[in-house]
Amino acid sequence: MDSSNAEAELSVTASSIRITDVTKDGDILTFAITSQKFYSSGGVCVFRTYEDFDWLQQNFFSQENVPGLQGVIFPPLPPKALPSLLNTASKSLKQLGFLALGHDWQSYCKALEFYLQQVATHPILSKCKALDSFLTKSESPGKQRGRKGILNRLSQAVEGIRKESHRDVDDFFQKERHKNTNRAALSKVATEKILDVVLTEQKLSLACGHFSTCLHLCVNQDDEAAVAFSKICLKLSDIVEAVMRNFEKVANNNISTLGLGLDLEARYEEAEKEMLFRRTCKLIELETVKKNTEKAKANKRDAMEEVQKATEKEFSLISSVAKQEIERFHSSRVTVLRSFLVGWCEKQLDTAKECAKLYSQYLDACKNLFSE
Repeated sequence: MDSSNAEAELSVTASSIRITDVTKDGDILTFAITSQKFYSSGGVCVFRTYEDFDWLQQNFFSQENVPGLQGVIFPPLPPKALPSLLNTASKSLKQLGFLALGHDWQSYCKALEFYLQQVATHPILSKCKALDSFLTKSESPGKQRGRKGILNRLSQAVEGIRKESHRDVDDFFQKERHKNTNRAALSKVATEKILDVVLTEQKLSLACGHFSTCLHLCVNQDDEAAVAFSKICLKLSDIVEAVMRNFEKVANNNISTLGLGLDLEARYEEAEKEMLFRRTCKLIELETVKKNTEKAKANKRDAMEEVQKATEKEFSLISSVAKQEIERFHSSRVTVLRSFLVGWCEKQLDTAKECAKLYSQYLDACKNLFSE
């Protein structure tokens, strides 16, 4: 057994985990991760690349000593970011969605930070020794060759479509699969729609910036009439620039709150879908073992019954863990999404108040200008 998979108490507080900086070297992003030690005023700072995050996720997958591991809903690790793709907007948006937006990779860093906080508060994953090593050891673990765990991604599963439609023996899981399919589709659509809104706001902001600059070209000081017209153009340019800044703030608010929340919701629904699929695969395996046991000859029946008992026990453990995970998942997703929505409302309200106050000032200035 890999020693990195052994249970250990996490030595840092989950709430203190932050990604404070990111540096770029070609297509490699290096993240500065800080955290606070338990019962100590001392802090820890480590530097990690995406390969290190992927190593950590693989260690979670390959914990062979954890009963019912296949029933865990693993916090979704964001896809790898390639800075070179930012030169091609369509490719970066297709790959990362909201995480490709924002200044200096702020959205992407926030998503990775939330991932670390989620695994650090998970009742099972937080005990993985690899997590504490990732957060506290100075050496980079990503160069170590990670093993492929017992878990395969949904897209890599053989005969996946057939198994997904397999009828479950437990109504609880059958209904949950149906609900998950609907939620996954709806969250994906909602994320795409709000992304379209943000991209439109950014385009409007850019257009306002061009219009504001063009108004400066109309300034002429040659005669009295031209001077009066120039004053109007300059004032209008200031107003359009204020509109531009408002569009920028509204778009950034959408990205940092609602956008990130919906992106996380969509990725988590896929994570639950993968867990439900793994359990369905184990159910099919159990049913196959039962059929083989019934057909087994007398001299092989005892051995097959032992295999059946072991498979039944494993399936029971997976189902037990899965039910706990689903309950925890729904409680957590409501809390997290509500937090993002409240943050979104507060930020947009503050921006609207600030904008209304500024527009009122410009209105008074225009009245004074025309009364001269």
